Amino acid sequence: MSGEILLILRLALSVSLYAFLGWAFLTIWRDLKAQQQLLALRQPPPISLRLQTESGKQAFSYSKHTIIIGRDPLCDLLLEDATVSAQHARLFYRQSQWWLEDLRSTNGTFLNQEPVLEPVVVTSGDLLRCGQVSIEIAFGERPAS
Repeated sequence: MSGEILLILRLALSVSLYAFLGWAFLTIWRDLKAQQQLLALRQPPPISLRLQTESGKQAFSYSKHTIIIGRDPLCDLLLEDATVSAQHARLFYRQSQWWLEDLRSTNGTFLNQEPVLEPVVVTSGDLLRCGQVSIEIAFGERPAS
């Protein structure tokens, strides 16, 4: 009789161990899915910058967190204009919003004709001016081919 009880106890222990492992794996899987969703939410929405040039309009689209605007060839948005500083301004995505910051440029950065003295939030349709170059900002759009 004690052999049967011992067998039943072993089976019960095995079942409870496998149930615990299944519960642990399910919990870990749910946490990983939740983390994946949070990371997906942190991705910046695409931002499109439209330049007014002598040759017409040019549109550039970005999906990264930081965009440096300036005359330096290493800048993300290269502006070949003498009134633009080497690293003129920076657009960056923080707290689910796009922000604009002047990088101590010589001729200033303006947002909707107002000077940018500290980081400010930008919205779709805003007009950015770096030196004498005007740039229209649009969110969630890809440039027309």
